[in-house]
Amino acid sequence: MRFMMLVKASEESEAGVLPSAELVAEMGAYNEQLAKAGVLLALDGLHPSSKGVRIKFDGEKRTVTDGPFTETKELLAGFWVIQVKSKEEAIEWASRAPFDGGTELEVRQVFEASDFPADILPPEQAAREDAIRAGLEANAAKQ
Repeated sequence: MRFMMLVKASEESEAGVLPSAELVAEMGAYNEQLAKAGVLLALDGLHPSSKGVRIKFDGEKRTVTDGPFTETKELLAGFWVIQVKSKEEAIEWASRAPFDGGTELEVRQVFEASDFPADILPPEQAAREDAIRAGLEANAAKQ
């Protein structure tokens, strides 16, 4: 099962304040633990929402809104994608992240092709999705 661990933004991260050298070192050690355990699939931090946009879809119409966005508590500052055996294991890994000061992580399960019935995701379309993922993994391995 794949899970995304989402790091909620803070006033500091939205202001573009970089984390301390100590936190960066702790995050590096945490990331190494995830990698050594073989559960880490992806990770990254996100720039403040002031550098982002939102795109709203309404029929054929697309509306692009530049950041920053208000409601800091609804914004994200980073993420990990991990592959583990259960939601409890994902929570265990998320609980080990080296945060304090009110930082909040959200853990969400990532959809798998097997989560969809065949009338929504036919086998041939699921195979195409699997091929795309295999291509992504091959590209990542080249880098």
